Order: sequence, then C-alpha cells, then structure tokens
Amino acid sequence: MTGADPGRRKSIVRIQLDEKSFLRRRPEVEHEREVALFDLLEDNQFVLNREGEHPGPYHLRLSLADDRLVIEVCDTADVCQREIVMVARAFRSIIKDYFLVCESYYDAIKTSSPSQIEAIDMGRRALHNEGATLMRERISEHAEIDHLTARRFFTLLCVLHMRG
Repeated sequence: MTGADPGRRKSIVRIQLDEKSFLRRRPEVEHEREVALFDLLEDNQFVLNREGEHPGPYHLRLSLADDRLVIEVCDTADVCQREIVMVARAFRSIIKDYFLVCESYYDAIKTSSPSQIEAIDMGRRALHNEGATLMRERISEHAEIDHLTARRFFTLLCVLHMRG
C-alpha cells in the first residue's frame, strides 16, 4: 500500500520487539515471528480510540516489563503518543497451552500422518484465536484492532514470553 491510501493512515507501519535477552528459539518459532511481523505490517487495523489522539500511522514497540505487555505507540517521527500497558498474567494459561500444542505440532510434522497433523493444527489455531480474542478485549479500552491484528499481536506476545 502507498502513503496515499487513506486506510493506511490509521495503521501500524513499523513494529519493533524488545528482545534484549531471549533464549535461542527453534527455527519454526523464528519463522512464526517473522511471518507475524511481516503480515502485521502488510495488513493491520490499529486506531487509538480517544478523541483528539494522533490518527496514525504508527510506529509500535512491544516489550515485557514486570509481567506486563507494554505497547509504546509513536508517530512516524518516533514521538511517543501513548503507552498501552496490559497485565500479561491474563494470557499465561493460553500461552502455556499454546506452547505445548505448538511443540506437539512441530514434532508431529516429522512423524505423524496428515490427519493427525491437521487435528493438532486445529487445536493450535483454536488456542491462537482464543489468545487473539483476549488480546482484542484487553486492548479495546485503548485502541481498536481487528481479529487478524489481534492474532499477530498474540503471536508476538508469545515470542516475547520466550525471553531468557
């Protein structure tokens, strides 16, 4: 999309993860991170929902601090417009289950039948959707996001949880 597209004006055009210290991740996890970042920048809906706030586009920085997801929302000159802070504890059980199912999925790809892989993947997608729904609910007091943007945020939250 070009800068002339009015739909892009209210969107994320750059995103950065605070990954100062993290564990070495499996190639599959790195791939998920890269895909989530790419897809998020290609197609997203993110609009701060207070009257008079910067209309976008936005640069975002995601980090974890004291069991909180911190989303720093900046304009394209990197001037902070808002900081969104959410307690990450609410996501803990979904993330734990998601990690377990992902491990099973990655292992199944190597040895299981297509129908077994599909069954595990359905569970993985269901947990991902559950995490996205919770993300969307929690962020709604600060910003409006669509389901796909929420799914990608949930993926990035999972990646941040893999820090060392």
